[in-house]
Amino acid sequence: MKVLSVELWIPITIFAAFCQNLRTAMQKHLKGKLGTTGATFVRFGYGVPFAIVYAAILHFVFDYPLPTPGATLLIAGALGGLAQILGTFLLVYLFSFRNFAVGTAYSKTEPIQAALFGSVVLGEHVSPIVAICIVIGIIGVVVISLARAPLTLSAIRTSLVGRPALIGLASAAFFGASAVAYRTASLSLEGTGVPMQAAYALVYATLFQTFAMSAWMVWREPDELRASLREWRSAVWVGASGVAGSVGWFTAMTLQNVAYVRALAQIELVFTFLASWLVFKEVIVRSEIIGCVFIVAAVVGIILLG
Repeated sequence: MKVLSVELWIPITIFAAFCQNLRTAMQKHLKGKLGTTGATFVRFGYGVPFAIVYAAILHFVFDYPLPTPGATLLIAGALGGLAQILGTFLLVYLFSFRNFAVGTAYSKTEPIQAALFGSVVLGEHVSPIVAICIVIGIIGVVVISLARAPLTLSAIRTSLVGRPALIGLASAAFFGASAVAYRTASLSLEGTGVPMQAAYALVYATLFQTFAMSAWMVWREPDELRASLREWRSAVWVGASGVAGSVGWFTAMTLQNVAYVRALAQIELVFTFLASWLVFKEVIVRSEIIGCVFIVAAVVGIILLG
């Protein structure tokens, strides 16, 4: 059986952040063809086959044993799945308010919220230097959030506590909670190897999410479900990139404290700016670049000093 070094969580997290950015960009494209629910569903529904294939390869090709699921996996995986659905729904909904880069930025308070959830649920704590890096990263997010608003008291208040900001904060809270739940689920499978722990928890969570969203859409939004199936040629790539990112997240969070992983994951915003500039042809202003520098500094600090 293969053994992974804990240091691998760093490149795995960066890979996951890149895949997540790619998946989010594709979801934004689909948002023009599907509603918020449909664009959220394709991440999970079209990701299930890829997750199953990955777990099967680990078992049949690399000889990782299959875990025996217990109550912790079933409960934590389901709670994580529901929280991730809600976080994804709110993140996709944000696209209706702001441009791609700034809309995503509102959800980047997740590291702080993940640290709080991790402390309460798992008893995990971050070092003082990492806490400082997380704060620096959040400052970068705030700078980006205010970049396109006039610097008046009313504008600042609206940007910080207006509807988009509150939706972004709620999205971050759900993502932070899901990350802690997923780490709990994966750790409960200890003894089968980190890759299989992560893969098995991912398969369960993705299947749960697919069944839950399918049931909801059949009941309340059948047109969205039909539209999601009709757009399968584009949606399948959302599923593939989403699962690739999830494999990274689940593996990294099995290896390392959730707060560290989610803090390093802020590098996704750098990829977001590149996507905004190169793919969506959006204009990036100086304040957004300054905020991006703060985030990169925080990421470098976590890698070198964490």
